[in-house]
Amino acid sequence: MFQDPELPRPTALAADAPAMEWVRHLAKFRDPNTPRSLFELAITLLPFLGIWAAAWAMLQVSTPLAMALALVNGLFLVRLFCIQHDCGHGSFFQNHRVSDWVGRALGVLTITPYDIWRRSHAIHHGAAGNLDDRGFGDIDTLTVAEYQARGWLGRLKYRAYRNPLVLFVLGPAYVFFLEHRLPVGYMKQGAKYWLSSMGTNLGIAVILGAILWFGGWKPLVLIFIPTTLLAACLGVWLFYVQHQFEETHWDHKDDWQLHEAALHGSSHYILPQPLAWFSANIGIHHVHHLYSRIPFYRLPEVLRTHTQLAEANRLTVRESLKTVGLQLWCEQSRRLISFREARLSRKV
Repeated sequence: MFQDPELPRPTALAADAPAMEWVRHLAKFRDPNTPRSLFELAITLLPFLGIWAAAWAMLQVSTPLAMALALVNGLFLVRLFCIQHDCGHGSFFQNHRVSDWVGRALGVLTITPYDIWRRSHAIHHGAAGNLDDRGFGDIDTLTVAEYQARGWLGRLKYRAYRNPLVLFVLGPAYVFFLEHRLPVGYMKQGAKYWLSSMGTNLGIAVILGAILWFGGWKPLVLIFIPTTLLAACLGVWLFYVQHQFEETHWDHKDDWQLHEAALHGSSHYILPQPLAWFSANIGIHHVHHLYSRIPFYRLPEVLRTHTQLAEANRLTVRESLKTVGLQLWCEQSRRLISFREARLSRKV
């Protein structure tokens, strides 16, 4: 339906060219196409609402089938979150006011206060890979030296945090269902963040109240919670693999460079096409971090035009599963390693 704009001619820029040089070339892809953005929003939001209604109706026939539909709808909710993500970067519509209000509305469905998330995500983009500026909007990652300097209780807490059950199930449930209900980290930074949090909570309360009024507890427990929890878990997994891979990039502040960290510290997650669609091409994360104003639907254009970037930082689904076993940044070898490898290296 929508034709891609005429692609820029392929460039002979080397794959190992300075990241800032890549930024200049990627600027050509930054402009969103409003009809295309509206189309992408419609083909995500309308099926999401339709499947929600179908799952609700299915409760009268088969609870397992209703829950299966709810889980499928979790994929559409992931895509809605990715559209909200683009709104936060100002890359979905030319008009930033429109982007912000669409993002706020989607935040009610994703149970994510838009203005708070946008601010924390901006901090993440501005500090990714900086060892001296960790701890906000990131997966907590210790260096080997920091881990070994902790007492047994500190090491136990970090091991618990990095446990896959905590990282990818309990953690997402806590963050999305509980932590997002208050402007955590922003309580003393002005009314804007309270309004974002409370406004989102009010919207959620209205929707959940309507569900309870018209359908009782079943749609809430058997549709809303499975859909939202699955989307949260998948979202955290995507965020994890986009930066937590063996050859990622971390430096101390004196050596850290924003664009180099963006290009080399973000993965190119190779997903099957259906999953790439549901995740709105967020797997092309090295390009996104290098130039976050590029709309998600233009990221494949970048790879078609710049084959060097298509081959960079590739991480397959099978390879991504192995990243779960990497927990510590080794400053000597400049890679993520496991607890076991850190323990063995200490004995040498």
